[in-house]
Amino acid sequence: MKSLAITLLCSVIWFLAPTTTWAGEAKPNILLLVSDDQRPDTIGALGNDAIETPNLDRLVREGTSFTRAVCANPICTPSRAEILTGCDGFTNGTLDFGRKINPDLTTFPEAMVRDGYHAWYVGKWHNNDRPKDHGYEESRGLFGSGGGKWWKDQVDWKGRPITGYRGWIFQDDDRTKHPELGVGLTPNISSHFADAAIELIGREREKPFFLHVNFTAPHDPLIMPPGYADRYPPESMALPKNFLPRHPFDHGNFDGRDEQLLPWPRTKAGVKDELAMYYRVISHLDAQVGRILNELDRRGESDNTIVLYTSDHGLAVGSHGLRGKQNMYEHTIGVPLIVRGPGIPKGERRDAQVYLRDIYPTCCELTGAAIPASVNGRSFAAVFADKEKEIHPHVFGYFRDAQRMIRDDRWKLIHYPKIDRVQLFDLVHDPNELRDLSDDPRHAKTRARLKAQLHEWQHQVKDPVLAQTNATKD
Repeated sequence: MKSLAITLLCSVIWFLAPTTTWAGEAKPNILLLVSDDQRPDTIGALGNDAIETPNLDRLVREGTSFTRAVCANPICTPSRAEILTGCDGFTNGTLDFGRKINPDLTTFPEAMVRDGYHAWYVGKWHNNDRPKDHGYEESRGLFGSGGGKWWKDQVDWKGRPITGYRGWIFQDDDRTKHPELGVGLTPNISSHFADAAIELIGREREKPFFLHVNFTAPHDPLIMPPGYADRYPPESMALPKNFLPRHPFDHGNFDGRDEQLLPWPRTKAGVKDELAMYYRVISHLDAQVGRILNELDRRGESDNTIVLYTSDHGLAVGSHGLRGKQNMYEHTIGVPLIVRGPGIPKGERRDAQVYLRDIYPTCCELTGAAIPASVNGRSFAAVFADKEKEIHPHVFGYFRDAQRMIRDDRWKLIHYPKIDRVQLFDLVHDPNELRDLSDDPRHAKTRARLKAQLHEWQHQVKDPVLAQTNATKD
C-alpha cells in the first residue's frame, strides 16, 4: 500500500507540475520571431553572399532550415492570422485583408497557456482587437493602431512622404501611447522590440514561456537604420535574376499601394537603390535578433528554448517587374523558416513543403501539448528525424479574388481568375520562374493535372472565386 501511495503521489506531482513534459524533463521555452516582408533568399548562410546576417546565419548553423516553406496568403493580416490560429484563411475568417479571426478557434497562445506556459507578445499587432483578446497574457512593446496625432511630416529614406501608416504607435495593453519609442513602420523600433523581448526573457518565473515577437522590419517605409548608411552601396548590388522593368500583365494588384512605391517601368538603378535599403534594414533586424539570442545565452536558457525564425511573406523588390508582396512567385510566397532547439538537427536543411500554419501544431508536438481540434495545419516535427520527408504533396496559395496557386515537388501553376490566365513553371529547371510553359504542348498534361487538382482543392475549401468565375474550365 505504501508503494502504491508513493506511486499515486508521484503521478499527481507529475500531472500538476507545469514545467515538466511526459518524459519528466523540463518543458522547453518557445521563442517565435517573425519578420515582415522578408524574402526567403535574404539570409547569408542560405546562399546569399551579398547580405550580412551573422545572427540568422548562427541559427542556420545551429538548427534546421526549411527551404520550401510558404505562406498561403501574401498579405500581413491573413498571414499572421494563419500563424495565430494554425488554420488557413478560409477557416479562420481572414481570407481577405482586415477581416476578423473566427472566435471559435483555439489560438496558439491559448493552447500554450493550457499546457502550463506563459504567453507573451511583442511587436506589431496586425489583427483584430488586441493580443490579450486572443490568448496572450501580456504584451510588451506593442505596436498597434491609434497614434495618428504623433505622425506628422515624416518621410522615408528617399524623402517621400509617408502616408500609409499614421495610426501605428508603441503602446501598452492599457493603450497608453509611447511615441518616443516609435511611430510608423520604421526599422529603428526593431531595437525597442528586442528590448521588450529581453525584458520578458529575463523575468523570474516558475513556468516556461511562449514568446511571440513580431518585427515590423523590413516592411516599408524603409528608413535608414542608425549606423548603416555606408552599408550596401547601391552600385554594388546585383539585380535579381528575374528582374523585369514591368510585369507582362496586370496580376491583380497593379494599382495597389505596394506597386506604387517604385515608378513604372522599374529601372535597374531604382531597384538597386531599393534593394540596398532593404538589405540595410534586414541587417539591422539581424542585429536585434542577435541581442535576443545573446540574452538566452546569458541566462543559460538556449539549450532549453525552441527558437523559430520566419516571416509573414516575402517581397518582389524588382523581381518579375513587381515591387510588392501580392503575388505567387517564389520570392514572395516563400518564407524563411529556421528552427533551433533541443532535439533539432544542427546545420541541416529540409525541402518538405510546410505552411506557416504548421508552426503551431509542430510546437505543440515538440512540447507535448495537445493539438486543438480546430487546427488544420499539420505538424512537421517528424521531418526533423527524417521519419517523414513530405508533409504536403501540394501547397496552395491565394490572393483575394485575383490569384490562385498550386505547387508540388517540381511544378507550379498560377491561375489568375479575373483574366482567366495561367502560368506554369518547372521549378527544378527554372527556379527563378523565367519561362512560362503553360502554352507548351509538351506540358499540356501537367497543366491539366495541376489545374484539376487546384479546382478540387477550391471545392474542398469552398473558395468563393469558383462562384464568381463559374469554375472556368481549362
